[in-house]
Amino acid sequence: MDLTTALARARGPEPPGPDTPPGPPVPDWPGPATDLPPDTRPGRLDLGRLLRLSLAATDPTGRLRPAPSAGALHPVDALLTVGADCPLPPGRYGYDPLRHRVHHLGPAPHSTPPGVTAELSVTARRTESHYGHRAWPLLLLDTGHAAAALWLAAQALGTVPVDVRLDGTREAPLATVHVPPPPVHADRGPDLDLFTRRSATPPLPGTPAPGDLRAVLATAETAGADQLRWCVAVGGPRPELVESGPGGTLRRLATGEARPTLATWAAGQGWLADAGAVLLGYGCPSDADATRVRRDHLHAGFAVGRAQLTAVRCRLLSRPVGSWQRADLGAALGGEPGQNWIVHGLALGTGRPEEGTE
Repeated sequence: MDLTTALARARGPEPPGPDTPPGPPVPDWPGPATDLPPDTRPGRLDLGRLLRLSLAATDPTGRLRPAPSAGALHPVDALLTVGADCPLPPGRYGYDPLRHRVHHLGPAPHSTPPGVTAELSVTARRTESHYGHRAWPLLLLDTGHAAAALWLAAQALGTVPVDVRLDGTREAPLATVHVPPPPVHADRGPDLDLFTRRSATPPLPGTPAPGDLRAVLATAETAGADQLRWCVAVGGPRPELVESGPGGTLRRLATGEARPTLATWAAGQGWLADAGAVLLGYGCPSDADATRVRRDHLHAGFAVGRAQLTAVRCRLLSRPVGSWQRADLGAALGGEPGQNWIVHGLALGTGRPEEGTE
């Protein structure tokens, strides 16, 4: 499939067709099923908790999970290569997030490092069932979100460094995440926010404080690894577009109200016009090749996934926004057309109406 052509079509005004059947919510993994036993011994990777905090379904329908997904369709599948210092024997396993168990698929390669390597691929049909030709950007963003969820879970378990590969050079797997065993005396971080992190239901009123916006923006920039540019459309009495400035400040990129235009660009989601602020990652030019398309979208999903947890810790409401049409932000700011498209967004709010609007 030509991703450049697919992305151009997804960015255009053509609406998707009627819904089609999404198929099974998880792969039909062969091999015997095994529950994931807890393992909290020093120097051992608690694989069960890692997956509970990142990919496991937390409701019977399978829609509610720690990693956000467009339409709660969860197209990302995880194949695990398990090495030493894990609660499972070394081998290759398919993960079932609905039942939180694995299926043994075969032996691990001799070069397998300790810990676990998750290979993330997608079953495109799940997302295509609702979004049609607009699915491919969302599939890539969802994969980035899943990688972020694994990274965040590993941090909570004290396992560092985590090796995340989002280079976009392969169609399958789209991303890999290697999580090593924790040091013997690792300090476990707080993981309550990972369990409670959820995308808020609109509306998301209330403009976040500048310090909170700086924190969310800084997280996205760090996690995005310079693949995209980042800014925030701010509401309130003085609406503007801001980006990171020197010394941890916010620098004005443009003045005026951008949120109604963003609502139109975001598949007509009118509630976005009243969100307190919207984090935006933009880049991925029209002539990007398939590797660039994959890399930019994977990094965007990874960055927004991590920025959403920062928003949670700032006690902000948040909701990722992945579907964008005709969203040429660079051209809107006076730049060359086709060079800086909105790739991903994160709506933010305090949950409190602006003063004087009640």
